[in-house]
Amino acid sequence: MTDFETVDYFTDQSLVADPFPYFEHLRGKCPVTQLPHRGVMAVTGYELASEVWRDNATFSSCNAVTGPFPGLPVEPEGDDITDLIEQHRGVFPMAEYLITQDPPAHTAQRGLLMRLLTPKRLQESEAFIWQLADRQLDEVIAKPSFDVLHEFAQPFALLVIADLLGVPEKDHRVFRAQLGVAHPEPAVGEDREMSKDPLAFLHDTFSAYVEDRRRTPGDDVLTHLATATFPDGSLPPVADVVRTATFLFAAGQDTTARLITAALQFICDDPELQALLRAEREHIPAFLEEVLRLEGPVKTVNRVVRVSTSLGGVAVRAGTTIAIFPHAANRDPERFEAPEELRIDRPNVREHLAFGRGIHSCPGGPLARVEARIALERLFDRTVDIRISEDAHGPAGARHYEYEPTFIIRGVRSLRLQVTPAVGAEVGSDRD
Repeated sequence: MTDFETVDYFTDQSLVADPFPYFEHLRGKCPVTQLPHRGVMAVTGYELASEVWRDNATFSSCNAVTGPFPGLPVEPEGDDITDLIEQHRGVFPMAEYLITQDPPAHTAQRGLLMRLLTPKRLQESEAFIWQLADRQLDEVIAKPSFDVLHEFAQPFALLVIADLLGVPEKDHRVFRAQLGVAHPEPAVGEDREMSKDPLAFLHDTFSAYVEDRRRTPGDDVLTHLATATFPDGSLPPVADVVRTATFLFAAGQDTTARLITAALQFICDDPELQALLRAEREHIPAFLEEVLRLEGPVKTVNRVVRVSTSLGGVAVRAGTTIAIFPHAANRDPERFEAPEELRIDRPNVREHLAFGRGIHSCPGGPLARVEARIALERLFDRTVDIRISEDAHGPAGARHYEYEPTFIIRGVRSLRLQVTPAVGAEVGSDRD
């Protein structure tokens, strides 16, 4: 049995499959707790997690993705290390991306991103998302079983973002191949090998798109991407536009695919829930919020204390790594009644922290919700029954799954499903 008092959360694989008892243990001690390794303070309470997320003046996002690794290269001194963080920001992974930036750089980059993720653009994409869901289902629905994460959800989420950013449809197959979600039937001469550096592929491809549209503007989404300005009206360098596009692919594809996959785990393990959602589709949005609360795809969000402060009555020194555990905060009984239960009639169903809070709240949250809702609706439309493959994962009550072996992401590495197609639903059709 794992000793929760001494276990190293960041490296111990015993916490990967089921970290929830560990989170409960930490919250039972204090909503702000010193971990036994790496000088990390863990935040497990809902209110304090919200406080840290919102207070970017006290807590820097420079280590948002990787937490205590690698850490600052010099020992912090004093009660304000803002200048030290800026001097060494480049040592942190993904330092050039929105997720690790602080104002004012973050303000400018997020402003650029929100000029692309406008409600109008999301609405324009919805018709494509319905059609795409059918196209992706056409690839898998007749199979004896299929891996919903890799064969349906990931290519679906990838191509939604490609369409949102205006990637020409003729290039969609290349994007799938280069990003590791190739079409099951390659075109003649198509290279099936995944790029050795997917981010480099995205950088090179979008650089070419942006430079071309700046030279020769058209009436298309890529032109809008290339000519979008910072909030002050200035035209950003090509590299900034490209980073915005690649960030959407990196952040949006995998998390949305895992939301769809987690939702189907719940649905397939609860026949009554599946029957309810099939019959009363209006409950799907609330159901997805509960999936995000209970099994959101982000397991750990990190911050560095830039200014010594007090958090929940506990003194925290500048330079300390703060680890927020969203799943712990989302199961805080002081915020959510019966927090371990999935309740689609929960009155505060949208108050979870799966998409964060403050200036770093997930800008793609609305898109992820639309994608997941449409994916479930078309699956329900085109099937009579959806079930987990017992050959792959064992019988109900004794399932076995392999989870991503990381402290960053929560989710199964594979989920094989079997479906009974509805009569005449083997091939999709456009939604009216």
